Amino acid sequence: MPATSAAAVIPPNANLRAEGIPPIQRTIAERVAAYTDFRGYGFMGWHPKNRSMLVRHRGATDNLAQVYLLDGPSGTMTKLTDFAESVQGASFEPREGRYLVYGRDTGGNEATKVYRMDLPSRESTLLSNPDERSSAMWTEKGDRILISAVPLDRTAQGGTRAQVTTTLTFVNPLKPEEKSKLAELPGGGWFGGRFSPDDSRLAMTQFRTSTDTELFLIDTKSGQRERILPAAGQPAAGYFPAAWSKDGKRLFLTTNAGSEFSELAVYDLGAKTLTSLTKHIPWDVSGVDLSKDGKLLIAEINNNGRDEMRLFDATTGKELPAPKVPAGAIGGTSWHESLGDEVAFSLNSPQSPGDAYSLNVKTGVVTRWTTAYAPPTIDPSTFVTPQLIQWKSFDGRMISGWLFAPDAKRFPGKRPVFVDFHGGPEAQSTVRFMGRWNYYINEMGIAVILPNVRGSTGYGKSFAQLDNGFLREDSVKDGGALLDWLATQPHLDGKRVVVSGGSYGGYMSLAMATNYSDRLRGAIDIVGISHFVTFLNNTESYRRDLRRVEYGDERDPKMREFQEKIAPLNNAQRIKVPLFVIHGKNDPRVPYTEAEQIVQKVRANNVPVWYLLADNEGHGFARRVNADFQFYATVKFLETYLLN
Repeated sequence: MPATSAAAVIPPNANLRAEGIPPIQRTIAERVAAYTDFRGYGFMGWHPKNRSMLVRHRGATDNLAQVYLLDGPSGTMTKLTDFAESVQGASFEPREGRYLVYGRDTGGNEATKVYRMDLPSRESTLLSNPDERSSAMWTEKGDRILISAVPLDRTAQGGTRAQVTTTLTFVNPLKPEEKSKLAELPGGGWFGGRFSPDDSRLAMTQFRTSTDTELFLIDTKSGQRERILPAAGQPAAGYFPAAWSKDGKRLFLTTNAGSEFSELAVYDLGAKTLTSLTKHIPWDVSGVDLSKDGKLLIAEINNNGRDEMRLFDATTGKELPAPKVPAGAIGGTSWHESLGDEVAFSLNSPQSPGDAYSLNVKTGVVTRWTTAYAPPTIDPSTFVTPQLIQWKSFDGRMISGWLFAPDAKRFPGKRPVFVDFHGGPEAQSTVRFMGRWNYYINEMGIAVILPNVRGSTGYGKSFAQLDNGFLREDSVKDGGALLDWLATQPHLDGKRVVVSGGSYGGYMSLAMATNYSDRLRGAIDIVGISHFVTFLNNTESYRRDLRRVEYGDERDPKMREFQEKIAPLNNAQRIKVPLFVIHGKNDPRVPYTEAEQIVQKVRANNVPVWYLLADNEGHGFARRVNADFQFYATVKFLETYLLN
């Protein structure tokens, strides 16, 4: 290749394996550059003594988001981490804030290790077993952490385990050799640990699905556990502990017991009664935190994909006037340890990449602590706000999604469509910042649709279960019904559609391509499942039983026969449109072999197959250099097959 030609092309970096992808012109990178450099902030945790906080942020020279200390609203930012690997979470030692405890994996493998960081020196000390996947929670006293760990398949004979246990271990972060095992719990899926005020009991949930969990109390001296919910004889439901009352007699939680939606409730441990506090709110409660004095509860409400904040009296359970906070996607709500009236949270919106805020519940004053960076050539305040759309599916059920439509004056006529299915499938596409995808909308004139097909959360637990097991393809039919709807829309071009999705959404994209190839221009599969049987055989053992509940148990002959029948891999000959497959080699959830096998099979169809594999990524691309190349290639794919 002549030097001038080589200079005009951006090659994949040494960690990327690109197959079938044509040369990416440097002009693409130049055109999209501004849209790849939004740099927002996310709240991570308060300092326990002063009005400062930890935030997650990717600086101008960072390849990954790092942890920073922000000393006040619009204050000085001090960079605390500068790692080559992602930090999963970080918190101050909860009494004096003398050091941090954080988690970090390697290459996106999610084999998280727990560390202590001494702030003066920035030196880190390993606190967990390097051959386990670990997470940590603080005791109420703040002198110890409890590490919850599951074994990794790399330590198993034959590379897999039939049975998994979760080990709970107390560790003194300052003296890691001082550790004591609390309990070994059967299976994986143990989440939501909350210590009682005196640290004598631990509330934990064993999760199977959002509608099937068990809530236990664990004695922190003996390790003995007692199931408290659901009560004997009661139907399965979801129960997720949020906080203990100050006297330790009540437990606040979220639950969908007796309701279609997740409600804020309180469980009286003496009377053994469960009382809902949000029966009047017909939407999911997605997050709850109790003030440090035990008087107020703040809750995040998912109102049809738009977040709201609500306030409750923790003693009476009565709702108080709702705080007035900016519109957007809210997350991480947390009361300050010593400044009792202040709550911090993260917020992003279609017009903002994400910032850290605080709310004073007494005065109602909302303070913006950070201002997300956007390149000077772009004004995010002009970005489109999505509209809610609905269409009728094969069985008469109404399905909804979000439409981000290009400016009709700049892009007149019927617009090509990019449909992206979310993962999960127990998840939901909500109103949020679209990041790089704003380039598709603003500069390429592509309409973006985010469907919430059956199986999505946010619309009631019955809706969330409509795709389980043998009902799997019904969600794909919802996608087909969306294509029918697109054909009737005067401003959308139903003949120019590309489908995409990540994780379970990658399966949806492949399934759409096998069932509706004649109505598509292309499909993009990001870390997706190409065959449920091979996926279940190869996913990490600590996840396998949880996924069997959703997708069906491949050990059952009838279920296996069904999974073989619907597998995109076994129907690959029906994929007649260009396919772009993207995966991380270290993915523990959906192993990269799911990508390898579908790429090999579809290539036999004599259609273009683009394949991008990252050696240093897992379930999605976290490193900017990799994400940039993925985006350049995706723009090229859309220009070639959707717009051309």
